[in-house]
Amino acid sequence: MAASRRYAPSHEWIRLEDDGTATVGISAYAVEALTDLVFMQLPEVGRRVKAGESFGEIESVKAVSDMYAPVAGEVVAVNAELPQRLESLGQDPYEAGWIARIKPDNPADIESLLDQAAYDALLVKQSH
Repeated sequence: MAASRRYAPSHEWIRLEDDGTATVGISAYAVEALTDLVFMQLPEVGRRVKAGESFGEIESVKAVSDMYAPVAGEVVAVNAELPQRLESLGQDPYEAGWIARIKPDNPADIESLLDQAAYDALLVKQSH
């Protein structure tokens, strides 16, 4: 599955599903950088988002961070249990820790995001 994930430079990941929706979450790197998560505000189902627009917040003991929509579209589902189970983000950010599902306006926009190799290169660059 990892090959099908794409990443935004702001550390959100997105995966196009067979039904045409796209599952969105935050990367393992982002979860590690935040440490000690205490609160999450999910986007509202039915909300229309633009690519790069803040669509939720995640708070740790260190900071509050916005979560950004990687593509434009409509939020069609959220992982409603996640705010009560924030440990899921650390344990499995790419499956159990998904945040929302978006029906993308243009599914091809996902391909313009970073693939795994480009995202890994970004992380190396940011750590220097």
